[in-house]
Amino acid sequence: MNLKRPVYKMLIAYDGTQYGGWQSQINTVSIQALIQDALSTILRKKTAVTASGRTDAGVHALGQVAHFIHHEELNLSKILFSLNALLPPDIRILALDRAAFSFHARFSAVSKLYHYYLHLDPALDPFQRLYTYRPPHSVDLSLLSEGARYFIGTHDFTSFANTRCSSSKNGNIRTIHRLDIMEQEKGVCLAFEGNGFLYKMVRNIVGSLLDVCRGKLFLKDIPRIFEAKDRRAAGIAAPPQGLFLMQVHYTETT
Repeated sequence: MNLKRPVYKMLIAYDGTQYGGWQSQINTVSIQALIQDALSTILRKKTAVTASGRTDAGVHALGQVAHFIHHEELNLSKILFSLNALLPPDIRILALDRAAFSFHARFSAVSKLYHYYLHLDPALDPFQRLYTYRPPHSVDLSLLSEGARYFIGTHDFTSFANTRCSSSKNGNIRTIHRLDIMEQEKGVCLAFEGNGFLYKMVRNIVGSLLDVCRGKLFLKDIPRIFEAKDRRAAGIAAPPQGLFLMQVHYTETT
């Protein structure tokens, strides 16, 4: 919590194709590092940027949120223009605003919305190949919808996380408020809204639902997978390119 220096909130969109994910890493280019470098250049002071959460390599965002702290008031329109001038064209700061002193992009978030896109035409549109996943098998939408219902509510998602235990006080317990299967012209979108998501949780759930559609898993297996609390019990992760962080929700006071 910061009680003295101004806190600034950023709304960010990016195409994650070329990056090793949000978080700064040694051996790959990250979105966080590029934004921090641009911001530090503009402010002439090393500046850390904290996001609502990490996105993996190849995952996209239309509504990532991050914050930074600076010791003085800023000309927001000028900083916004300068940031986008320095950043590569596949990363954009959509908005920059002054936030409450108590605002924290991660800890102030109350829910997130992710979309995962499946392309179901016989041939994948080459212009969509970086932003959707075409399964190599048929997908029964009624089975997909029936399977999705098992994940709604509050559960221990250990079997669907690639890390054994979260640093959260609630461990690996999360609540998915909705998991909608929305039909589109050439496929479907799986819309996940929840109070938080573990590492690769959305991709692991999608992969498990696709395993149900291809007969490798059955609907009756899903409760057993939850009970196992073992990542090896669930299906393989769906590829990253179909996943988008769409929106992060905060209380009105932040």
